[in-house]
Amino acid sequence: MAHSDHTFEHDDFTMVFSSYPGPRSRTFVLIHGIGMGRIVFDEVAEVLAAQGTVLVPDLPGFGDSPEPGTMATIQDNAELIKRFIDSQATGEVTLVGHSMGTQIVAEVAKQFPDTIDTLVLIAPTINRHERSATKQAARMVQDLYGESPKVLVEGVVEYTKTSPLWFANKLRLMLDHRIEEVVREVATPTLVMRGETDRVCPRDWVTEVADALPNSEYEEIPDRGHEAVIKSPEPVASMVLDFVTRRARRN
Repeated sequence: MAHSDHTFEHDDFTMVFSSYPGPRSRTFVLIHGIGMGRIVFDEVAEVLAAQGTVLVPDLPGFGDSPEPGTMATIQDNAELIKRFIDSQATGEVTLVGHSMGTQIVAEVAKQFPDTIDTLVLIAPTINRHERSATKQAARMVQDLYGESPKVLVEGVVEYTKTSPLWFANKLRLMLDHRIEEVVREVATPTLVMRGETDRVCPRDWVTEVADALPNSEYEEIPDRGHEAVIKSPEPVASMVLDFVTRRARRN
């Protein structure tokens, strides 16, 4: 499916984003993880566009978006995404985050609950039982072992676009953030997902996050690891669409 690329600016921040045309009654906004970029959601976005417009930004300092002059906290990124949604989205909004992106979208749901009607957390981080850079790096290496060439190639391409200092600073901010505390204040209907073989986000940790949410569902993505959204669009995209459809029927 053809998509178009645009630029969104707010204060000192500039984000390059892709827009996938779809029904204007709903907008899906997809937020990537650390070291990644909007390209990782390309195939997922094409499937989601059957039921809504899809917007996929590169967060500042990642992908094709330039680094701002100062480091942005997780909360700062949440405010930026809120401004982005207000400017670009139409209809009801489903906000989807992967890995570090889950920290940002959870903050959006907590700080600006009227901005979205459904939330999706894919591989929520950081596991509070392994809150150190060393442990997280070791888990990522374990998870990538045996992954498909597609996952490895896209990962390398995206990581080379990020400066080492920016990456290190963002990782520090990720480690300082407590998503398990934030989600307790999120009333938005939420789908929490993990890959069945994800070593970075083990089942006991992800179910803890799901249980902390007042209004959540939990699902596992069969035969997928941490980078479930890169390996193939399915079944992630259909699981998200099914969740949004179920929630819409209840309202």
